[in-house]
Amino acid sequence: MMEQRNVDLSPAELLPILPGHSSPGRFERVLRAGKFAVTTELAPPDSADPAQVYERASVFDGYVDAINATDGSGAHCHMSSVAVCGLLTRAGYSPIMQISCRDKNRIAVQGDILGASAMGVANILCLTGDGVESGDHPQAKSVFDLDCMSLLQIGRKMRDESTFESGRKLDLAPAVFLGAAANPFAPPYEFRADRLAKKVAAGAQFVQTQYCYDIDLLKKYMQRVRDLGLDKEVYILVGVGPLASAKTAEWIRSNVPGVHIPDVVIKRLAGAENQKSEGVQLCIDMIQQASEIVGIAGCHIMAYRQEHAVPEIVERSGILSRRNSRQAPVR
Repeated sequence: MMEQRNVDLSPAELLPILPGHSSPGRFERVLRAGKFAVTTELAPPDSADPAQVYERASVFDGYVDAINATDGSGAHCHMSSVAVCGLLTRAGYSPIMQISCRDKNRIAVQGDILGASAMGVANILCLTGDGVESGDHPQAKSVFDLDCMSLLQIGRKMRDESTFESGRKLDLAPAVFLGAAANPFAPPYEFRADRLAKKVAAGAQFVQTQYCYDIDLLKKYMQRVRDLGLDKEVYILVGVGPLASAKTAEWIRSNVPGVHIPDVVIKRLAGAENQKSEGVQLCIDMIQQASEIVGIAGCHIMAYRQEHAVPEIVERSGILSRRNSRQAPVR
């Protein structure tokens, strides 16, 4: 029998499903209760063994509100997001299913949304997806029948109108909390909040940002977000992650599109006695500073190949001990 894990960060707290909630999921309830939410990513295995999924997820027990299951990240093939989410749900975790428009047309996508909801998956992150040329199957044919905007619209229509995009009625609508990605750290900076507004209009209820290593840029972005009133319409989780070394940071800056790492960060790592430990401390600093910015509702910790560091990052950042006193308007 599948072991049931209690991975709620606040098991003593009652976070009820209230009128206006889109899903029964714990992640949405945490956000709507005004708690500072914590999410992370699980690297799906290159395997058909479900035990590998559970082993990887167990690292996060008691430290996160939801776990992203990536969908062919970087156009590399792994166990599917819908399968990982189904396994995580069986074990009591709260997964966020990523859907990349690169690989599926609207028929397959709508089927996955229904199937995931039937398995208890309450959260969906809508992504356009990386091009196949960057992955391990460059000969593959991209689909891109949809982009993140149209995917959000279809998901919202299925949930709110109980119909497929074609107009055919559903017997039971999927109860899902819809999200998207955002990148405040790539030019043109002034356009980024406006693009967020379009995603919110399409149906995004939460967003997870690209890695943040520049608090000043984040503050400027959030000022524009507040000017547009978007902080009242969408929950924003800032992306953070530990850097293993200055060399790693330089490689990421040069080779990973959309990731902005300032010179000051690389100098800080290069000057540290233990660069890996300094990278963890940098991540903690980013979380603490971001949590003080009005409109930031949580953090998304992306610790690729450093998943074991997530509990330490969460503990040392103090965000769990502080969040009981943090309140936000119910949206």
